[in-house]
Order: sequence, then C-alpha cells, then structure tokens
Amino acid sequence: MKTVIVGTGYVGLVTGTCFAEMGIDVTCVDIDKTKIDNLKKGISPIYEPGLDEMIERNVAKKRLSFSTSLKDSLEGVDVVFSAVGTPSDEDGSADLKYVLNVAKEVGENMNNYCLVVTKSTVPVGTAQKVKKAIQDALDKRGKKIDFDIASNPEFLKEGNAIKDFMFPDRIVVGVESERARDLMDKLYKPFTLNGHNIIYMDVPSAEMTKYAANAMLAVRISFMNEIANLCEKVGADVSMVRKGIGSDPRIGSKFLYSGIGYGGSCFPKDVKALYKTGLENDIELKVIRAAEERNDEQKLVLFHKLKNFYPDLKGKTIAIWGLSFKPETDDMREAPSLYILEALSKAGCTIRAYDPIAMEETQRRLPNIKIEYCNDPYEALENANALLLLTEWKEFRLPSWERVKDLMKELVLLDGRNIYDAKEMRELGFYYEGIGIK
Repeated sequence: MKTVIVGTGYVGLVTGTCFAEMGIDVTCVDIDKTKIDNLKKGISPIYEPGLDEMIERNVAKKRLSFSTSLKDSLEGVDVVFSAVGTPSDEDGSADLKYVLNVAKEVGENMNNYCLVVTKSTVPVGTAQKVKKAIQDALDKRGKKIDFDIASNPEFLKEGNAIKDFMFPDRIVVGVESERARDLMDKLYKPFTLNGHNIIYMDVPSAEMTKYAANAMLAVRISFMNEIANLCEKVGADVSMVRKGIGSDPRIGSKFLYSGIGYGGSCFPKDVKALYKTGLENDIELKVIRAAEERNDEQKLVLFHKLKNFYPDLKGKTIAIWGLSFKPETDDMREAPSLYILEALSKAGCTIRAYDPIAMEETQRRLPNIKIEYCNDPYEALENANALLLLTEWKEFRLPSWERVKDLMKELVLLDGRNIYDAKEMRELGFYYEGIGIK
C-alpha cells in the first residue's frame, strides 16, 4: 500500500513511522522545508523515546520518505492521512484552516481513487467539510474521480507513543462505505494480527469519541485536584482517598492522581473545542467547563503554597525540577511550569531550573523571563530557598538527599506531583508540602 501522511508534527510523524515499521510505503509531507530537510538527515522535530531510531531504520529501508510536495506524493496513493494542526481559535473552537487546505489540495491534484482519512482531532462534522472541499476542487477541475473519507482519531500518550501505536488498546475508525472499511482493514492488518481489534462506527461518532475520551480524562484529573484541595482543608490524605475509590471497579485507579494540572497539546485545546461545540448546538457542557476552570486555577497552586510560606518572595532563589508538561517529552504547550515561572518572575525571584529535555523549548517560549538553566538537578539547588518539583522525571525520584540539604540555603520542598514520601521528607528536616496530602 502507498500511504501519504500530511503533517509531520507529533501525530503525523509517529503515525507515518509506525506504519513504515510494519512494511507500508509511507511518504510524510510538510510545508516546512527546514523540518523536511532535517528529517531527511535523521533529525526529528520532536522528542519521543524510540522514534529517532525507528525513523532512521525505515528511511534506510526506503519504506519512509519525506517531501514538501503533496502534489508529487499523490500519484498512485491508496490512503491520505491528514494529521495537520487544529489549534484553538480565539473563541476556543478548533481552527480547521489547515485541515481544509489539505482537503482542497488533495482535490486539486488527485488522479485516482483514494481514501482521505482525518487523523487530527477535529469537531464533529469536519469530515463532511473535508468531503465538500475535495469535491469542490474536483468540480473546478471538471474531474469525476471517486474518493472516500474516514475518521481515525489517535490515542497516543506523549512519551509512550510508539508503544501506544504498535500495541493499541483500541483502533477507532469512522467510515461511510465498505470500500473505505476494506482499505482500513488492509492498512491495519499487521496490528489486528496481534489481536488488536478495530472498532468501526459512523464518522461523526468517531470524531466525537476522541473529544469525549480526552474530556473524560481531563474531568478525572480536575476532579481529583478538587478533592485534593479539600483534603488539605479537612485533614484528609488524597493518596489514601485515591486508593479507596480506585479499588471500585466502576471507577478504577487510572488518572486519579492529584497534581498541578494538565497541559500538553491535547487536553487543553480539546476541552475548549468540545465546550464550544456544545454552545454551537445550544448545550452548555457545564462539567467540561468546570474541569477547565479548575485546571486553570490548579496550575498556580504550588506558587500559592510558596507564597504562603514566604509572603515576600522578592530576592528568593527558587530551584525548579522539571519543566515539560509530563515526563519523556519536551512538549511545553500549556505546561503548568510556564505559569509558575511567570508568577515567580513577577514576584522578583531568582529562578534556577533543570529539565532533562525541555530547557531549550522553555527558553524559546519564555524569552523575556530571566531563568538560570542548569546542567543537572543539583546545580539548580545552589543557595535555593525552596525547591519546586513540577515534572516527575525518573531522575528526580531518588536523589541524594544529603547532597540536596548541603546545597540548599533553606530546606523547603514543594512537591507538585506527590512523588516523595511526606513523613520521610519531614524526618530529613524539610518543610514539605504536596498536593492534598498530610
């Protein structure tokens, strides 16, 4: 099969590379010439464990190639995946201009039947807009060429995307015809041979499934953060509460961890887009709105804890461990650290930060904030009045506490991910606070 992936961002690059790994002929297309030139040299635009090696292997085997020309890549293609960005518009709705531009270009240049699959996260009804854009372009050319549309939302976790794609817990596909279904069956056969079933449904339901999944997870996170904040007020321990409710099979234990809020490329924009879709259909999704509001407030919870300890933060040196929104990625989109760093800067703090991967991206996003980026976690601690743990990278889990104590000026530890044992930290002499724990 010949497959084209349009967009070499996180979703497109992982999708194209994993399909190539299974023996499919894949061309990844992007209008960003620098990005494509770098990919041809084996330089990936994103950090994802295992991805660089997989790209290099499949390029060498000539199963994976890169191009800036969608027109040149469409000859004889069977399936075109649209994996371009759908950023939030000013009103919170998903901006579909890139998706529709791809559809228009496909219609302007296709010369044989192909299946056009939306991989990007898009609101319900987008596939029909894609279909119309393709047909309008064909009509302008005076061409009668059959094509189908489909929806195949991704469910990849950053930092674990390769495993998620190669061993999916579900493959959701929305189709309108048997021909489209047959093509998707063929494309995913290497995965279904391992027992991973495809869940077929109509296209609108597939589009909604992605939004509903992300919104549900966002709600669980915000719910647990609210419970954690209440636990602090009433003297309960959220870690015990989590175990108690997580043992109920109707609830389950996943996504019940309290912290400093969610970030990344998916949850924030998808929650906003789903809420906007509700308003467009005269339904206010109040639970979704509440989850977003709680998350916005939660991102500064750790800063407020610091402010309670040091009412005057001016001149204080604050060490930061972790910047990315989650471990195993350099993604800083909507990362809680961005909000905390801005608040610390405004309060007049000296900021010393370390992250294994995301410091360069942080500097790019916060060019006007003075941050001392350090070479290792311990360097960030020198003369620090407090340490804020923002991202639970593995290398932060078991540091040399004696060395930490020697380096810090004052032993204040605020744990935004509850990875340390409160009793142990206090016995070591730290003033310790987590999120919702005693």
